[in-house]
Amino acid sequence: MSFEINGRLAEKFETQKVSERFQKREFILEIKSSGTTGYEFVDLIKFQTTQDKCSLLDQYNVDDMVKVAFNLRGRKWEKDGQVSYFTNLEAWRIEKTQNETSEPAIEIPVQENLPDQNAPFPSQPPENDSGIDDLPF
Repeated sequence: MSFEINGRLAEKFETQKVSERFQKREFILEIKSSGTTGYEFVDLIKFQTTQDKCSLLDQYNVDDMVKVAFNLRGRKWEKDGQVSYFTNLEAWRIEKTQNETSEPAIEIPVQENLPDQNAPFPSQPPENDSGIDDLPF
């Protein structure tokens, strides 16, 4: 599943060689948003790139405003009878954004066959053709 989010590149780290066949590079994206109370919230979110995507960060500087396309990944890990679960945000594309004052946005893929989000909420439930209330409570 693929997502996109805009934010400020707050920190980037060097590439780590985890094994002979695997390398990763992590970076931090700062996301600012305003709540309904008027307060500004700041989230610092860690992403990672892997293998040949580690070089994606080379052309960007800390404080650059960027759009990150990423996949959400989850894994199970067992050692000495202990089970742990990990979630990673794996970036696969990074683009510099021009508008530094825009509200950060996350784009979530839309699933088909969902009800229209802009349709008005009905004031009355639909009528039952048989006239019998079939609800169990």
